[in-house]
Amino acid sequence: MDYGPAPESTKEAHAWLDQHERRFGLFIDGAWSAAGTTFASTNPADGKELAQITQAGAQDVERAVEAARRAQPGWVALGGHGRARVLYALARLLQKHARLFAVVETLDNGKTIRETRDADLPLAARHFYYHAGWAQLQAEEFADHRAVGVVGQIVPWNFPLLMLAWKIAPALAAGNTVVFKPAEFTSLSALLFAQICQQAGVPAGVVNIVTGDGSVGEAIVNHPGIDKLAFTGSTEVGRLIRKATAGSGKKLSLELGGKSPFIVFDDADLDAAVEGLVDSIWFNQGQVCCAGSRLLVQESVEERFLAKVRARMQNLRLGSPLDKSMDVGALVDPVQQQRIHGLVEAARAEGCTIWQPTCEVPAAGSWFLPTLITGASTSAAVAQAEIFGPVLVAMSFRTPVEAVQLANNTVYGLAACVWTESISLALDIAPQIKAGVVWINTANQFDAACGFGGYRESGFGREGGREGMFEYMTPLSEDARPAAPLVAKKGKVQQAADGNPFAIDRTAKLYIGGKQTRPDGAYSRAIAGANGAFLADVGEGNRKDIRNAVEAAHKASGWAKATAHNRAQVLYYIAENLAVRADEFAARLAAMTGSTNPEKEVQASIERLFYYAAWADKYDGLAHQPPMHGITVALNEPVGVIGIICPNESPLLGFISLVAPALALGNRVVAVPSEAYPLAATDLYQVLDTSDLPAGALNIVTGSADELARTLASHSDVDAVWRHDGSLDGCAEVERLSAESLKRTWVGGAKGRDWFSTSQAGGRAVLAHASQVKNVWIPYGV
Repeated sequence: MDYGPAPESTKEAHAWLDQHERRFGLFIDGAWSAAGTTFASTNPADGKELAQITQAGAQDVERAVEAARRAQPGWVALGGHGRARVLYALARLLQKHARLFAVVETLDNGKTIRETRDADLPLAARHFYYHAGWAQLQAEEFADHRAVGVVGQIVPWNFPLLMLAWKIAPALAAGNTVVFKPAEFTSLSALLFAQICQQAGVPAGVVNIVTGDGSVGEAIVNHPGIDKLAFTGSTEVGRLIRKATAGSGKKLSLELGGKSPFIVFDDADLDAAVEGLVDSIWFNQGQVCCAGSRLLVQESVEERFLAKVRARMQNLRLGSPLDKSMDVGALVDPVQQQRIHGLVEAARAEGCTIWQPTCEVPAAGSWFLPTLITGASTSAAVAQAEIFGPVLVAMSFRTPVEAVQLANNTVYGLAACVWTESISLALDIAPQIKAGVVWINTANQFDAACGFGGYRESGFGREGGREGMFEYMTPLSEDARPAAPLVAKKGKVQQAADGNPFAIDRTAKLYIGGKQTRPDGAYSRAIAGANGAFLADVGEGNRKDIRNAVEAAHKASGWAKATAHNRAQVLYYIAENLAVRADEFAARLAAMTGSTNPEKEVQASIERLFYYAAWADKYDGLAHQPPMHGITVALNEPVGVIGIICPNESPLLGFISLVAPALALGNRVVAVPSEAYPLAATDLYQVLDTSDLPAGALNIVTGSADELARTLASHSDVDAVWRHDGSLDGCAEVERLSAESLKRTWVGGAKGRDWFSTSQAGGRAVLAHASQVKNVWIPYGV
């Protein structure tokens, strides 16, 4: 017995297209513009034209941003309940017109109607329902935050409507207005959404939709009226956006590529794992950023499992996406088909084994058979590059340790699957995988309550959940930050009067790997006091010193695995030992800065250490209850190795206010203390040595803030860089250089920070910069 045809009617979808005469303008300020210069939107399954879409220009983007700016104060003034009612109305209309949206999406994108109907539409509606709740609760739950303002959003073609919901729902809930650009290939569902915005009573200018090619996205990215950018797409474009926005002050979140591992242990339910693999790599023809495109199977069951995979592939049905019995639809465009074909053939030429099921491929349209590649090396292009198609690369492992090593052997870090009947093994492996999402004995589970996003070159920021809401808000304390104080230029340092060649050398060395070390360049710099008198020399660190410090930090990986209680104890010890020497540090601050009340800064530093010691074992994760039989555990994980450029104002307190939260959450730090007043940090060496801080957890390199920041931002083994010394150009350079490895940044720009205020130098807003959320999905009873 075989499946009979079960075609979905396209009558209503074509009627909607005809209603618009198959020509669409732009949706700006609550109204449709006349269609201008247009391009064709085609059906990937047969190549036939569906409609003509307007190619927006820079002037159109300008109009959209202006409309959004005008509308934003009124949208905020509507209040949480008012916004919640609008979001609820959008959710209801998505449900009411679900079949129309599903068919339009399938026609425009090529994915099967089963996926658009059963996955994309319910989840899109869920996002609007969920974020209607956050809008209602915003005044209570986010009382110390405000909306960012005008948000530019750019999405890809693989999940056109779902990506729209992921982006627009939280932005509107928080009180922002939106300029949204759908993908050039797949604009129709966004234009249909614009129509229901009118029906739902979305105020004019709150949602603006501009269509077109990459030049439209570029105009949005570069527009000075955009306060926040949210981008989902390729890593290459993400880098360009990071560079383009460097120094602009725009808030940025990037959800980029992936090469996700699908790990199968020998005790797994192999048949269930095969079905999970189908959902992971052949869902949406593999055109999924988190697709499980790397199969890692334990060697003892490799052949048996691959035999089951081939048998299941042979039964996958490929054909008309509108047929409800089909498993695999069409690729979005011939360009994508050609790229996938090129990568597969290159693997064949390298000696890999290519296996595809025997299947009839439609003559018209963009198609590619489900493909299994074996025999690839770990460095092969198909094992490292994001293919973004229905192509699975399989390799084996022997031990759990090797499985983790292979899983992390990628520049990406978006998602992973772990299949095993041992919950102990699963929960041991999940935290070790460098990925923002880990599914245990399931695959491709998503929910609006559970944040989604990656590590490393998969981008930064989260979409969904509480953490996703923070992406669209700004702490109120940021608005109260003072202008950066200028450090007065000093004249020539007065040397010691006696000129005794046998006087004690007062050169403060670097602090790397728990030891005081001389700088590689053997140069030092004289530090003068407030009266111009010589105080001491400090080492002038260089690129090699940073390299050594980063190596020491990586060797101190045990600090991340230490219990939060242990980290808290160490911070308490540092505070205790600093308190014993409080008078000495106060005298040093007075001599360096001329402060008339240095005791206040020392006491505040001790309190700040206590503050973050208190947070160390209280910055807990969350347990979400998504609509599945199970839970999702959101873990707050350390970022990794953080490079920190410390401020000149309040040199001791500023140093501790940045270093302490990073250490409290298990990060390892390479800190560059105040360039003007570094002795406040170098005097801490003995305090650190007597406080049980593991060697390499904190490394201190003195020298030029600009030079050392440049090195840290360029270093591929540094996971994040913070810069808070008031240098606008320096902060822009950190953001620009970080684009190569897409490391996270937290910069202060040209403004200062009140380091004595916990609202500006403490709390969850700071801890969020020192952590990243990993969501681990744990189903029950399966």
